[in-house]
Amino acid sequence: MSWLQFDQYGVWINVALFLVAAVLVWGAGTRLTGYLDVITDRTGMDKAFAGMLFLGGATSLPEIAAISTAAATANAPLATNNLLGSVAINVMLIAVADAALGRDALTSVVPSSTTILQGTMGMIMLALLAGAILVGDVQLIGTGLWSLVLAGLCVGAFWLASRYADRSPWRADRRADAHRNGQTKATGSASQQGMWVLAGKTTGAACMVLIAGFVLSQSADSLSKATGIGAGLMGLVVVGFATSLPELSSVTEAVRRHQYEMALGDVFGTNLLTISLILLVDVIYPGGPILAQAGKFEAVAALLGAVLTGLFVVGLLERRNRTILRMGYDALAALVVFTGGLVLLYTIQSG
Repeated sequence: MSWLQFDQYGVWINVALFLVAAVLVWGAGTRLTGYLDVITDRTGMDKAFAGMLFLGGATSLPEIAAISTAAATANAPLATNNLLGSVAINVMLIAVADAALGRDALTSVVPSSTTILQGTMGMIMLALLAGAILVGDVQLIGTGLWSLVLAGLCVGAFWLASRYADRSPWRADRRADAHRNGQTKATGSASQQGMWVLAGKTTGAACMVLIAGFVLSQSADSLSKATGIGAGLMGLVVVGFATSLPELSSVTEAVRRHQYEMALGDVFGTNLLTISLILLVDVIYPGGPILAQAGKFEAVAALLGAVLTGLFVVGLLERRNRTILRMGYDALAALVVFTGGLVLLYTIQSG
């Protein structure tokens, strides 16, 4: 379908498409969080797991659309770096949410340890991903061996998180008030609607995220090509940022509603799903295991995501409520590491 080839539209049409799609994605992501807030209040579902499963799944839809297109056109660097860029940028959304919270460090107001489990599993998967890139991948039943392993670990991580809230061996020792513990009840018109109506609206919002997110990622891809940025950095930063806009809207709305566990669950859950999408790329990509096409640039990008995640896991464990520039120390450290990581990646690509 030629109308899906965004390169033919020119720069200004792609700019317009990008802006319209960004507005639609933001609105859909915000509504999605509101609907899920009501559903979890009614069902008693764990906020962190709900953010991980439902918000993480829905906001991963643009990545699915973007990488499927890149893989089908045999653009291995764009497909791989779009995923890795989304992982790193998604983690940085915690710093954005931290700045939006302002008065407290975000990691100091999350009352349960479920998010620590989620973040730790993400670090393990990213470290294995970097190792798989360095040692190489082999073909197995039409896909790569390592991509199957990573997809299996993602399923295992979700299974562990689904059971962890009820049997967590420890909880944060803090008597937080309603503002700080993420348990504020949902309010507004959605709270008065029936479950079937909410389910329908949630599905509609997710479909909007998918469609508008696809337009967003493809227009960003075309604009990046027009600027002459290299494929590695383009996929990592530009398209990765575009496909992270749904997470930005949902995380910001979750923090506004004081659902801090849901916000972090969204980020960590999205990243687990994003890493597992390597399997989807392998299935579609015609040139063998996708990780066999990756190199030092992609390995460093994966390790950057692991380090950024680790900084916030440390913040969740330490729970130190000190802020600077409206952010916790972990968020500020992540911002410095992310900037340094981009410089390092640019150096690798240029060399």
